[in-house]
Amino acid sequence: MRPDALQQAVTKMEQRGVDGRAIAVFEDYWRQLADGAHGYIAESDIAPLTEVPELRQVDVDDDQRAEALRRVAVIKLNGGLGTSMGMSGPKSALVARDDLTFLDVIARQLLALGEQHGTRPPLVLMNSFRTHEQSVRILETYPELAHQDLPLDFLQSAEPKLVTDDLSPVSWPDDPELEWCPPGHGDVYVSLATSGLLQQMRDAGIRYAFISNADNLGATCDPDLAAWLLEEGVPFAAEVTERTANDRKGGHLAVRTQDERIVLRDKAQVAPGDEDAFQDTGRHGWFNTNSLWVGLDELAALLEGRDGGLGLPIIVNRKRVDPTRTDAPEVIQIESAMGTAVEAFAGSQAIRVPRSRFRPVKTTNELLLLRSDVFELGDDAVIRSTTGRTDPTIRLDEHYTLIADFDARFPHGVPSLQDCTSLTVTGDITFGADVVCVGDVEVLAPEGPAQVADGARLEGRITLDPA
Repeated sequence: MRPDALQQAVTKMEQRGVDGRAIAVFEDYWRQLADGAHGYIAESDIAPLTEVPELRQVDVDDDQRAEALRRVAVIKLNGGLGTSMGMSGPKSALVARDDLTFLDVIARQLLALGEQHGTRPPLVLMNSFRTHEQSVRILETYPELAHQDLPLDFLQSAEPKLVTDDLSPVSWPDDPELEWCPPGHGDVYVSLATSGLLQQMRDAGIRYAFISNADNLGATCDPDLAAWLLEEGVPFAAEVTERTANDRKGGHLAVRTQDERIVLRDKAQVAPGDEDAFQDTGRHGWFNTNSLWVGLDELAALLEGRDGGLGLPIIVNRKRVDPTRTDAPEVIQIESAMGTAVEAFAGSQAIRVPRSRFRPVKTTNELLLLRSDVFELGDDAVIRSTTGRTDPTIRLDEHYTLIADFDARFPHGVPSLQDCTSLTVTGDITFGADVVCVGDVEVLAPEGPAQVADGARLEGRITLDPA
């Protein structure tokens, strides 16, 4: 390890104009990394979380709902570029369904709340330096949002990617911007403070921030949940839903036995040998949806008492400096997860919410499902199931990974999935208009590009001849 590696990184951040509080957080994580920190949470140090209040048990009236909405700001994490789907801009600018982008749907959800309750929370995006311009441009097409009292966005911080051997900041002359990365969505708390937005929201009488991912259109600002928080005085609440087999590799909440505080354990924090216990959905039954309600007064007090940071557990992420090139050097990105702040707030709680509040789009598999007739977009812009059944399982092969390839193979829209339980597509296949899938469907084209005819009804296993 180079003795001047940390100072090199700090100097680089100072030259970029990164706030001193964000630099201090980075320095703390860097030293932990240099000392061999791994951020593991051992199974022996936690117990299952059992007692979880449920959203549907909350009983409030319309006056309480309206008052609660006046005391909430909605923050959407919007730093993702969708690079795994071949995008170069914000993933939230991708069409979700009905010719509306994710940001269009989010904006309309907030406006519908205002129409229903006579007041609506302000919407603020946490953008990265790569997503700001295009995202704000979309929101500015909604005059009610463009003229809200709070700014439309704030920028999360940036930190240098580190050389794995000596922890110095990496150099990549081919594209110097790739030398930088966001510090994970745990940075939201520090960035709220350094941007001045935390104090601005408190001055405006806002009590809570509802924070969720921009690619999760199920994460709407629920006035019943907001009213429950105000009534109970909960400082921090994490939305959880029942963990299924499909969630066994996702983060779960548990109770730290040392102090009985709720903690979040993500996959990167699993200690060697604890993988089976981590994936045991019968033992750890509550899946973290990454939708949080944060008390702003409590957050400000914690940040002030901890020199600008919350001391969140470190996450060591190893990637390529250029993620599109397999020959690019491996680097370390020091990150933190915003959900791990659940352990920082005394009296934090988990609250059980229906699965419908967790509809993220991480791959084109989920995008196909979202665009299908399994869902509909109501007048309030809320995504709702049209079937009342478990969502069909979608498996698309590598021909559909990138959004341009995906759209090219569904030029007339995605098939009907109303009566489908699973869809697996293997091969270079272009789907015609008005295709219907029934039951478990597997479509293969082993010998080259193929087509599914307009109006085709697909059932069982279908092997297509080359077009």
